[in-house]
Amino acid sequence: MELYYSVFKTAAGWIAALANTDGLLTNTLPQDTEQQAFSLLEIKTGGACFQADMFTGLQKKMVGYFKGAKVTFPERLDMSAATTFQREVWQATRTIPYGETRSYKWLAEKIGRPKATRAVGGALGKNPLPIIVPCHRVIGSNGGLVGFTGGLDVKIKLLELEGTIKKR
Repeated sequence: MELYYSVFKTAAGWIAALANTDGLLTNTLPQDTEQQAFSLLEIKTGGACFQADMFTGLQKKMVGYFKGAKVTFPERLDMSAATTFQREVWQATRTIPYGETRSYKWLAEKIGRPKATRAVGGALGKNPLPIIVPCHRVIGSNGGLVGFTGGLDVKIKLLELEGTIKKR
């Protein structure tokens, strides 16, 4: 299947995205340079075609999001490479409203697996669509800001951007 990518700039930095005709496969968190963002896509053999037009909607939403706009991402996603459990966790995570947080325990209960809190954390750690699948909105049951693949500093910045926590 053909792969397509784009790299674009937001107020927070460069974001790269990769898709096929079924939908968006992955995107990066903001990076300092265009090359850093592109290299994080880890495009394997066969490569991908640059196709900015395919990502125009996503680019506008990401630019708006990083300017502080309340944005929803109803993008067509291709999660076919994920396990059923990962898809359940990611879909439930997408229901967390902008500017709000939920716990790993809440997510485990939402998908009907109340004892799977650690597994939920593992699934979020493999989230290929940060911001779109807003795993930064998931916190510890005690309200602590734990676990984020992009690092806790990035998680804090995203939650500050959304007004969930006060800026330091």
